[in-house]
Amino acid sequence: MSGTSEGPTPAADLIRPAVTESSAPPSPGAGVPPYSSAFSAAPLAMAVVDREGLVAGANPTFADLLGTAQADLTGSVAADLVDLASDTRTWQAYREVLRGRQAELRCTRRIKHPAGHFLWVQVTVAPLPGDASGGVLLSLSDISAHRELQARLRHLQMYDPVTRLPNRTLFFERLSAALEVESYDESGTTGRIGLCYLDLDGFKAINDTLGNRVGDKLLAAVAERLTHCAEEAGHARSSPPLVARLGGDEFALLVEDSTGTEQLADLAESVLDALRAPFDIAGRRLSVSASIGVVERHAAGTSPTALMQAADTTLYWAKTDGKDRWTLFDPERNAHLITRQALAATLRPAIERGEFALEYQPLVAMEDGRLRGVEALVRWKHPQFGVLAPNRFIGLAEEDGSIVPLGRWILATACRQARAWQVAHPDEPPIFVSVNVAVRQVWDSDLVADVARILDETELAPHLLQLELTESAVMGSAGRPLQDLQALSDMGVRIAIDDFGTGYSNLAYLSRLPVSVLKLDGSFVRGFQYESDSSAAAAELPPNPADEVVVEAMIQLAHRLGLTVTAECVETLAQASRLRRIGCDTGQGWLYSRPVPPDRISELLGVRV
Repeated sequence: MSGTSEGPTPAADLIRPAVTESSAPPSPGAGVPPYSSAFSAAPLAMAVVDREGLVAGANPTFADLLGTAQADLTGSVAADLVDLASDTRTWQAYREVLRGRQAELRCTRRIKHPAGHFLWVQVTVAPLPGDASGGVLLSLSDISAHRELQARLRHLQMYDPVTRLPNRTLFFERLSAALEVESYDESGTTGRIGLCYLDLDGFKAINDTLGNRVGDKLLAAVAERLTHCAEEAGHARSSPPLVARLGGDEFALLVEDSTGTEQLADLAESVLDALRAPFDIAGRRLSVSASIGVVERHAAGTSPTALMQAADTTLYWAKTDGKDRWTLFDPERNAHLITRQALAATLRPAIERGEFALEYQPLVAMEDGRLRGVEALVRWKHPQFGVLAPNRFIGLAEEDGSIVPLGRWILATACRQARAWQVAHPDEPPIFVSVNVAVRQVWDSDLVADVARILDETELAPHLLQLELTESAVMGSAGRPLQDLQALSDMGVRIAIDDFGTGYSNLAYLSRLPVSVLKLDGSFVRGFQYESDSSAAAAELPPNPADEVVVEAMIQLAHRLGLTVTAECVETLAQASRLRRIGCDTGQGWLYSRPVPPDRISELLGVRV
């Protein structure tokens, strides 16, 4: 015993017999001490790696997982077996574990099996306790089934089941990513984006007369032709345009890194030509066409909402101009075609002729994604200028007083529709309808009497009606307006402050007003572009902390006062997730739906939006 020293036996020696120059390499497991049988029989794939990064020994499970003979693993470079050197961060962490400077490394890797298929494995590297040689234990867990399940769930969430195209959620993810600075601030890119937003002409008649089954098959056939057009357009480019179904018979083709309006015009023409050919569906020959709104612009300075609003406006132009055509967004037309003088001259007669219609935008519960209510938005179906959004004529109506009869019609129509949904869907919780009210309606009419009469005529419960007034109109109210608001609140009607945070924001008045809902202005929500703990993009361009601090403070204040909070202009999943996390009650925006006709709302009742 003299002249020798004893110490901890290296762990590698527990699983690998000694090999001398005169002895042949032993077979796997030969000469392994009995107490190493647990290592050999373990169901977890394990290998001992020496401080130089070479495999000192591996158990049969490890060899079977990698599809390699156990004997061939000894002496191989461990990092190569599981691709640990593919990214700098993981490689450095692995080296630190080998040097004893880091306790553990965990990562996920996709590796190719010798049989040709790929595996997803969870890799763990940790020091061997009591091993003086500095060896580490490398263990692998096969998580391929889990990753496959995750991929299937994401596919269900992000793809339309009828057409198998990306759905609205995935489309807005791609659109938001394409508009971020990193996506167009690279050399070799044009920094432009293009969109063809289309709606099928004549689809509703086919769907109503032949049924949803035929309608779904027609939509799937349309999707195939659109995909073919996108692939043809993408032959000379790195990637084809993204084709998505946004809902109903609405589709979008998103062109990232656009080369200009000519490219978008060619794509729109190819789509029109492709859809003009008849479809053979279920033994019938069916024909549809499309109206397409085309927008092409610099990505810098635009947003998903702005781009989609421009596309929506242009789509209406294409329909108004005769359908079966594409129309390019024209800022000049948008700004000057509809003049104030022409609209003011025809506004009052238009109310009498019944030229107005309501669309409804969903108000969705942040907690479970269910439809809780809708906001009624008026559209003017002008015989000359087409369908006009409220921002084109509400100001004029307030100026000349026609807002009173128009507002009375809007209120009655919205309440009647809300009651109709309730009757048609008795098994679903009733949804409320939110109607905008101008200050002049309070001063120039008996709003309380109008509301009471309309609720009585339509048999709508008062708590299912919400009246929205702008912050500037409500804050500082006194006298008759405040009395009317109080009377309406006592009646059971909900009062909401619209665009909260952009006007006076007089918190002293807020505690005294009969308000039940605050609607946060979209300018606060637009700063919520990333999850703070998710992507690499978040690390490069984190959200402004002030945005979340201000919004969270307003939400907490509202809740302390017994109010609920609705966030406007929710465009991305990241925004929705962060708003949900800080306690926002409901959301409204393009992520869920644009304003739609009443029959589309019926389809959303009882489902996650």
